[in-house]
Amino acid sequence: MKNIHIITFAITLLFLGACNDEFLDRTPETSIGKENFFNSEADLNLYINGLYAFPGWPMFISDLATDNASTTGNTEVKTMMTPDPSSATITGGWNWSYLRSINFFLENFDKADISQEKLDHFEGLARFFRAQFYMGMVKRYSDVPYYDFVIETNDEAALFKARDPRAFVVDRIFEDYSFAADHVIADQPSGAVNKWVVKAYMARAALYEGTFRKYHDELNLQGSASQFLEMARDQAQDIVDSGNFSIYSTGDPESDYSALFTNVDLTSNPEIIYANINITNLKNSGSSATIWGDYEVSASRDLLQAYLMKDGSYYSQQEGYETKQFVEEFVNRDPRLSQTYAAPGFILKRVDTYTTGTGLYVQRLAKNFSGYHQRKGMVNVDDPNMVNDVDIPVLRYTETLLTLAEAKAELGTISQSDLDNTINVIRERAGVPGLTMDVTADPVQQARYPDISDPVLLEIRRERRIELALEGFRFDDLMRWKAGKLLEAEPEGLYFPSLGKYDLTGDGIDDIILIDASETVPGAGEKEQNELGQDLVYYRASEQGGDANVYLKNGNSGTVQTVADRGTFLEPKYYYRPIPQTDVIVNPNLTQIFGWD
Repeated sequence: MKNIHIITFAITLLFLGACNDEFLDRTPETSIGKENFFNSEADLNLYINGLYAFPGWPMFISDLATDNASTTGNTEVKTMMTPDPSSATITGGWNWSYLRSINFFLENFDKADISQEKLDHFEGLARFFRAQFYMGMVKRYSDVPYYDFVIETNDEAALFKARDPRAFVVDRIFEDYSFAADHVIADQPSGAVNKWVVKAYMARAALYEGTFRKYHDELNLQGSASQFLEMARDQAQDIVDSGNFSIYSTGDPESDYSALFTNVDLTSNPEIIYANINITNLKNSGSSATIWGDYEVSASRDLLQAYLMKDGSYYSQQEGYETKQFVEEFVNRDPRLSQTYAAPGFILKRVDTYTTGTGLYVQRLAKNFSGYHQRKGMVNVDDPNMVNDVDIPVLRYTETLLTLAEAKAELGTISQSDLDNTINVIRERAGVPGLTMDVTADPVQQARYPDISDPVLLEIRRERRIELALEGFRFDDLMRWKAGKLLEAEPEGLYFPSLGKYDLTGDGIDDIILIDASETVPGAGEKEQNELGQDLVYYRASEQGGDANVYLKNGNSGTVQTVADRGTFLEPKYYYRPIPQTDVIVNPNLTQIFGWD
């Protein structure tokens, strides 16, 4: 049960969240009044809590524009991969009000009459949030103006500042992370940032920067990549050595993984480094049925095929794997697959706007959707109070283990012992055999990353994709690995060898029938029925763009098609974003880079 200090913390967050937009947009001096604020620990806590900005339920639909999933919605990546993107069409992200709030705190917090240890703790928290802010800016823009002070309205030098080099900004970021890691107190209430949260994010950021520098030769920073990989390794190792965290497991590989994503109380879960805590009618989770896969978002066949067989062999080693049908695809697979996708036999209990009723679920097909449905993060209960009460596992220990393994592999120092203490701990929960140093390369995985020759690193990348699937990591991973070309492939769905009747629940009884788009779906009382006396669900099929219910690659056979053309990913240009045109007009010192205009 979530205890009283969690409830108190959530109430504080709820209060601040309700006024957060106004709180950040107004000038801090007038909204707070520094002369009569920042006097006590309570003041500092109140302000710091207003800076919390951790992912919530939408993290489960943030893989939607990668090779993990397709979407019918508008996304920045879609806009970027159109024929003529520019700073006039890609305009998000250039917002500095959050940084101003952080710097305002840092200029005033030390007036509080509290111990130096606590002052250092609060400074560490603010600097952690500043590091988080700037890491996000560097990911988007690379070179950005760096400010560690509040800009006054008459400070023209600051207001019209040019970009600072990426290397300079990143050094400042890790100065902030390091200070925070050294001074943020470890023993904090659940739901509050502590030392281990800082270290986990620092390790994540260092892995990103280290691999980005290693693979992006356009930056000319390859020589400094190893120092960040070493930092990622060391921060992750500190978390492991602390002994504070472990993999959550009850010994049931068929359910332990999925339990992490539909849990109403993660405060005592040993795997959780940080959870975004929700309490019904106080701070609701916001969980929506849009995750389910017939409204904007649908998981891809490429991700499904990345999962191993249950015996640890590659799916690509299965005879005819490319044309396996839906029910076959889930046979003897890594149990995490059926805890991420709705597998044959899935029982649907939750009914919201975009689902089709409770009971044994028959995959619903529709134009521009893959036909796969996402189970991960979908709270499959019919109790709205429980749906709203589910906690979000923002930082999991498994990510730390994956970071440690990848950093060591990138540094060329990984050993079998390292694999046993990282990748194989994760696989053990899933009931999948461990990874060994003498593994041979999977040709399909090799084709995804043709510049990587190390089979162990290829498998670490696979493990990261599988374990963290549909949690919002994939886009950043593809960017830092310089694998943006994978975004060009149009996500595909279920495979049908021909028109006709198909079983999609795994009980051997037909559920749907595919007919040619030229045919008419029979009316009520005229539809063909299956052995159970139930009407078959009819779908008219055609090639992409036809007048049909579902698009098949060959019109009357093949994989379900989601989009006609994703466009072209231009390298290195699309690894970065343009500064919005309106901001460049206001400040002409903000020049564009890597071919943006």
